[in-house]
Amino acid sequence: MFKPSVYNSSRREALRSLGGLGLCLGSSTAMIGCSSDASQTITAFGPLLETDANSLRLPAGFTSRIVAVSGQLPIESSDYLWHQAPDGGAVFSTDDGWIYLSNAELNDAAGGVGALRFDNDGNLIDAYSVLAGTSRNCAGGAMPWGTWLSCEEVPFGSVWECHPEGQEASLLPALGRFKHEAVCADPVRGHIYLTEDEPDGCLYRFTPAGSFEDLSAGTLQVLQVLEGEVGLVEWVDIDDASASTTPTRYQSSLSTAFNGGEGICLQNDKVFFATKGDNRVWELDLPTQALRIFYDDDNFEPATLSGVDNITPNPATGDILVAEDGGDLQIVSLSSDGRVTVVAQVVDQQNSEVAGIAFDPSGTRLYFSSQRGFDGTGITYEVTGPFMFRS
Repeated sequence: MFKPSVYNSSRREALRSLGGLGLCLGSSTAMIGCSSDASQTITAFGPLLETDANSLRLPAGFTSRIVAVSGQLPIESSDYLWHQAPDGGAVFSTDDGWIYLSNAELNDAAGGVGALRFDNDGNLIDAYSVLAGTSRNCAGGAMPWGTWLSCEEVPFGSVWECHPEGQEASLLPALGRFKHEAVCADPVRGHIYLTEDEPDGCLYRFTPAGSFEDLSAGTLQVLQVLEGEVGLVEWVDIDDASASTTPTRYQSSLSTAFNGGEGICLQNDKVFFATKGDNRVWELDLPTQALRIFYDDDNFEPATLSGVDNITPNPATGDILVAEDGGDLQIVSLSSDGRVTVVAQVVDQQNSEVAGIAFDPSGTRLYFSSQRGFDGTGITYEVTGPFMFRS
């Protein structure tokens, strides 16, 4: 059975136990309210070093390799050419290693999802397609039962459930038809959360009608902030998930608009999601159903993080990583105590974006892509290092 590396129950419990630790990172970080009474001494990411041979800047102790390049064979034993425009991605554990899935953000039914399979020693052993014939597969989300939801970022786009090992993918019309961006799952309460990449897009919640693993039918709802920009929220039913007459975001006058929904993830009983139009990361506390702004680039001059896009949780620290589409083409860590730290930077690829950030099962390897590389050709990287804090 495949299990996404960021959602298994034992790790979720471990993250909860870590939630009370104060994380004080090194002097290279910006700070928005760090507590000084950390219960452990934590070794943090240091400043970025000079550019390495793969056009990355990384902290000391981190190394990189290129695992795939668009239009080339990642491994000679496979005939699969790595797709153009690699975007959102996730890692899935296997009995003998792990699989990295990556979306292809291409128009006109040229998109889909590709896979890189690694053995337990990190050797690349296979590459293949798990979805083809779809359009602008942007981000998505790993499900607790071991599948990948790939989202089409087109008007009236759909969500497809993909299998890491390559079984036939399934269309999920109950999750709505809109400009989908990303998805995350809350297995405790049985909800799926979805972002919408529109200037007046919404945050959605889906509740399956039966088993949590069966997303073929259920109730789609849209978030409403009860008063003002932040605070307590409620969920309003969407009457027509197919959007056959009215786009989903306009079906309720009570829905709250978010400016360009991007990445989304679950961490410590909270849903974090990014909005590119205002360069914010939001935090929805699930037990209290309260929304707040977790990061806002308006609070920094200059801003360490801008062009917010894909996000993923750090399974060891409780932080989240945010990839930049624009900005300085960085991966930035946002800690639970308000620290902002640059983890990696792509160099000399100004027309690109960083996407598909995902950890391997050990939490020591981070996968991501430079979507358009130097000349429009995507580059998929693996960075190895001490992402897990050390006492």
